[in-house]
Amino acid sequence: MLLESLEVRNFRNIEGKILCGENLNIIFGENGQGKTNWLEAIYLLATTKSFKTARLSESIKFGEELAIIKGTVKQSAEIHRVLQVALEGNTKILTVNNKKEPVTRFLGELHAIVFNSDELEIVRGTPEARRKFLDGGIVSIYPPFVQTLSDYNRVIKQKNSLLQSAQDNGFSLEKTAELLEPWNEQLVNLATRIHKARLRFVERLNGVLEKKLFGREEISIRYVSSLEGKGDMSDYAALLAERLNLRVQAELVAGHALLGTHRDELEINFDGRDLRKYGSSGQQRSALLILQLANLSVFYEQHNEYPLFLLDDIDAELDYGRIGQLLEFLHGKTQTFVTTSKESFTEKFGAGAKIFTIENGRAKIS
Repeated sequence: MLLESLEVRNFRNIEGKILCGENLNIIFGENGQGKTNWLEAIYLLATTKSFKTARLSESIKFGEELAIIKGTVKQSAEIHRVLQVALEGNTKILTVNNKKEPVTRFLGELHAIVFNSDELEIVRGTPEARRKFLDGGIVSIYPPFVQTLSDYNRVIKQKNSLLQSAQDNGFSLEKTAELLEPWNEQLVNLATRIHKARLRFVERLNGVLEKKLFGREEISIRYVSSLEGKGDMSDYAALLAERLNLRVQAELVAGHALLGTHRDELEINFDGRDLRKYGSSGQQRSALLILQLANLSVFYEQHNEYPLFLLDDIDAELDYGRIGQLLEFLHGKTQTFVTTSKESFTEKFGAGAKIFTIENGRAKIS
């Protein structure tokens, strides 16, 4: 896949159209001019999500009601499609060749992987960030999985509401168990599907992980279920159902769901040590990059093509030696977009690249 052009209207402070290069695209400009916003627009077109905010209404230009992001995507020599994301409040309208499409269909048209400072939460932040990393990777190779995640979150939300109500109104343990039963049945079904998908995805990541790409330390990852040590993990559905029955009282006291895949973790180690606790900042950056490159390779295995690779403020996160290795690795594989505020970067890596200078949100070819 190839993003041939990107056109933006009323999205943050950026406006206009760019024609993208097939390999390396460098988005250059001083801080505050809108470099990252162009990268965010590409990511939004590919994933329907922002890497900067969960509230898309915040990305609409102040004083405007509608923002448009439109891109022409080349999927083969014969197939070109026009993708568009229209933002109105917190509503997204997704179209392919001017025809409205559901998110599960739209997500199969273009994909992008991003590396930026916020993504470092994957290796140094909460388990939720690592679960999102896994789920995003699964959706990229199987878009309908987004519906499974949505259904699971809906069940957890409804179950939490019921438990809070039962706690507030002093329901008996027996009545609470009876009310929870239909929700727990759905939870078991959906959690089992998520558990299997995540296990399989981690297995695929491990199969392509370049464990020593940037250093001597070996990176290893493992999916850790919150049910480990509680019984027979080979029959996850039965074990979860059993634990849910045993933990009704504990969930009633807590007022929220204590069991399910929303409690699971991705373990990331280097040389057998927890990267989050013991890894240096440089080691954490390298590990994140290795994970994202593995994510990229799994996508290629599935689709026989590479997703877009987006790197924001690349020279703030990596030294030039590692950047050189990375760009060499990516060359000829992915269409890459990087942002930088340093002229030295464009001088060192700009040969053969398409360079855009951003001023007041508008892009011009350098």
